[in-house]
Amino acid sequence: MKIIKYFIEFLFILILFFIFKLLGLKLASKFGSIIGELLGPFFRSKKKIITNIKKALPNSDEKNIEKISKRMWKNYGRILSEYIFIKNFRNSKNEKIISVEGQEFLEEIKNSGEPVVFVSGHFNNFELMAMQIEKSGINLAAIYRPLNNIFLNLIMERLRIKYICKKQIKKGRSGTRDLIESIKKKYSIALMIDQRVSEGIKCNFFGHPALTTTIPAQLFKKFGCKIVPVYIERITDVFFKIKISKPIIYDKMTSIEEITLDLNKWLEKRILNNPSQWIWSHNRWK
Repeated sequence: MKIIKYFIEFLFILILFFIFKLLGLKLASKFGSIIGELLGPFFRSKKKIITNIKKALPNSDEKNIEKISKRMWKNYGRILSEYIFIKNFRNSKNEKIISVEGQEFLEEIKNSGEPVVFVSGHFNNFELMAMQIEKSGINLAAIYRPLNNIFLNLIMERLRIKYICKKQIKKGRSGTRDLIESIKKKYSIALMIDQRVSEGIKCNFFGHPALTTTIPAQLFKKFGCKIVPVYIERITDVFFKIKISKPIIYDKMTSIEEITLDLNKWLEKRILNNPSQWIWSHNRWK
């Protein structure tokens, strides 16, 4: 039964991709925001989203929660529409589409030849992080979570490998060996640190314990990799700003727990900067 559901979703997305392509990037992004607002709540639990927002923003009233949720779904729709134009983003040199703050840090990392760990969250549009880093000439491996929908996952994997980051590592224990080998071969690593992971540790996140990945901390402890936070923000409909932070070098005596907590605090600040541009539908505090 689930296979049939996934196949119907797959056909629906293909039809949307065809429409998006006909409309062009700007119109497709606007149309995507409408689709996201109308249909998004049917694919994710509204109750979960409200609960998550209340945990992170306890002083928010119902009106503000509804506003954040509504804008988040619009953002979801825009991201979906932009997958079909990911090639355009990759090849574009137009600063009116992507503006990068901290490009000098990417140049320094590239010239050093030493691997670092790029970390970010599911901000807007999160796929652009790995794309921009690889585009800058850095050897990169991106950790990703395969989609539950096996039909859609085939398309997304092809898009990611072709236009976002050539080397993809599956999230979880199965990808650990590939991750270690990549570091040894001087590949930097890019990953999202805001999703719940079964192999993580309980770490404070907005005042509540949340299972959090320790990969960045472990790679620092084992290989001495610097950690580079990256924040992506949608400024207007199809104009993004990517902020590359100065690489962080922790003291060798800093524990895995302390590093993980510090990165969670960075996430919190970025989320509070623009709550509607973070994806609240993840079961973060389960």
